[in-house]
Amino acid sequence: MAEAATGAVRVEKVRGRSALTRCFARYPLKLIAPSKVGPASCDAVWLYALTYGGGIVSGDTISCTVSVGDGCTAAITTQASTKVYKAVGSKCSEQLLEARVGEDALLAVIPDPVTCFSTARYHQKQVFQVSANSNLVVVDWFTSGRYECGEKWDFSFYKSVNHIFLGDHPLFIDSVLLEQGSNWSLAEQMQEYNVIAMVVLLGPKLKSMQELMQAEVRKLMSGQLRPPTSGGSLYTMRSQPPPRPQRPPLIASCSPFGRTGTGMVARVAAVSTELVYSFLRHHLAALEPFLGASPYAAS
Repeated sequence: MAEAATGAVRVEKVRGRSALTRCFARYPLKLIAPSKVGPASCDAVWLYALTYGGGIVSGDTISCTVSVGDGCTAAITTQASTKVYKAVGSKCSEQLLEARVGEDALLAVIPDPVTCFSTARYHQKQVFQVSANSNLVVVDWFTSGRYECGEKWDFSFYKSVNHIFLGDHPLFIDSVLLEQGSNWSLAEQMQEYNVIAMVVLLGPKLKSMQELMQAEVRKLMSGQLRPPTSGGSLYTMRSQPPPRPQRPPLIASCSPFGRTGTGMVARVAAVSTELVYSFLRHHLAALEPFLGASPYAAS
């Protein structure tokens, strides 16, 4: 991918601080490195990945390599949702990311969601190479489309692949594929849910975040998925069918991965983008001491 890359980023220690030592981008990718995001005492590099026109045209490929050196901290985000425009024929829009995270380093990939227009075809693949003490945050999420305009799960194809490797050993292998079927449309299968998200937390610096998120999600879902109780007499309860549990506006689950549970993945489905932004703001707020700013605070 190096020869055809549309972007390349390298973060290394310079005079004891994380610094951007390489930042290259060409069409259709733009990379912006703000001079100040958090307090001056914070040792973190922020990058905004943008596209010309705010989206990816059918047939375009964005490929980027990222290297975060030992002891460095970097965050990659966007300024708004990534739009995937209507497909021309069978052409896909693609995004490819290869990242290496050094010892005691932290990389946070925290974009806004992908929004596929009607008939769009989109493929994304992210591969992360980590070390034994690397720390990694990955947020990967997408919406049903321009659902406020009536385009709800109307794209043709969506595939997102995330791989995390420790040397040659796979730590986390995940693939999400949505494609219009002949019997059931995506809109029929997804029902009222409009947003799907995945959050990966890996590494010793994020262990307390993992434990807190798992506990809070478990508590949230145990309350939301409990069937409602009905008052009234025993005769009334027996003569009527049991009440069906209401489908909550946001559902989430957490599960550990790795040999010793060094990583955790959370999966979320929600009826609106705002609910997922709120979920991410709350559960990723503990990254502020590392990044100098709380993810999604301005969203």
